[in-house]
Amino acid sequence: MTQTTQLFTPFQLGATQLPNRMVMAPMTRSRATNPENVPTDSTVEYYVQRATAGLIITEGAQVSAQGVGYINTPGIHTEAQVAAWKKVTDAVHAAGGRIFIQLWHVGRVSHPAFHGGELPVAPSAIKPEGAKAFTGQGFEEVPTPRALELDEIPGVVNQFRQAARNAKRAGFDGAEIHGANGYLLDQFLQDGANQRTDEYGGSVENRARFVLEVVQAVVDELGAARVGIRFAPQGSSSIKDSDPVATFSYVTEQLNRFGLAYVHVVEARPGHPMAAAPGVPAVAAHLRKIFQGTFILNGGYTQETAEEALAGNEADLIAFGVPFIANPDLVERFQQGAALNTPDYSTFYVPGDKGYIDYPSLAEAKVSQANDVYSN
Repeated sequence: MTQTTQLFTPFQLGATQLPNRMVMAPMTRSRATNPENVPTDSTVEYYVQRATAGLIITEGAQVSAQGVGYINTPGIHTEAQVAAWKKVTDAVHAAGGRIFIQLWHVGRVSHPAFHGGELPVAPSAIKPEGAKAFTGQGFEEVPTPRALELDEIPGVVNQFRQAARNAKRAGFDGAEIHGANGYLLDQFLQDGANQRTDEYGGSVENRARFVLEVVQAVVDELGAARVGIRFAPQGSSSIKDSDPVATFSYVTEQLNRFGLAYVHVVEARPGHPMAAAPGVPAVAAHLRKIFQGTFILNGGYTQETAEEALAGNEADLIAFGVPFIANPDLVERFQQGAALNTPDYSTFYVPGDKGYIDYPSLAEAKVSQANDVYSN
């Protein structure tokens, strides 16, 4: 059994007391298979099964119809969606869990099929390289988006404000603002996607303006101790920045004035398959030194590497993605040094309960093994 020192220790995250330092990362699961994109009863079961996580961060939930970029993904902008999420939070809390919602606007990573034939919006009319949208017709090429007019931007900020208000009504313990993975906030921040010449473009101070306005709006609704934000400074195939260390260092320094619950950074360790290509600078260590609050790392961590990161003060909490998909009782499995279930990648983004709520817990696996022995 792995000897652990910090992963299972309690932690005070803003206004929320966590029983351990294992965070369930936000992961799109594409199970809102209904006309109104609301979470289903299976979604309730999915999150309840994982309620032993120190903190659950939900899959991204669109802050508006404008923010949609994929089929079967839930929102938090209609009354039906709020009511459905309330079932999730009530059940997770009854099971002893803690749950934040991730607030999401995809920006340019979308398709006219989701917007009545209109183009997706972005800071600038720049097509994301290699990006495809998953629509009712399958994967379709993402078009060149429409640049938001200056007078439209306050309305988009208010979409996040209203979504935060809805999240509070739905009973969430807090919210994570999605500023990563090439979506709208990331598009404003990184100069490869933002070529505006007004107060939202050009200098890093201007490119960070939209992000900071969204943070202020969400904090106004929920309180800073219940708000976090996620970044992926090393970018992706669809988005780049000419100086990610400088860009993300600046915005992280500005975040200190809010007193947020956390900053959540996606950055794989060197040698991991998800690690950045040679020559791409590591950024997380810089941000760890700058940010004055709780720091969460995510990026293909195992139990061993998570413990190493905590022991080395690289982070306060570690977020796990795929391990939580395949192991609803991941905390218990780590504690016992038990084997992990094998994830079925073919079921990650398809409808149905297979690969969603049917992964066995340790207790269920033992019962199944006992039945097999008895039947033989």
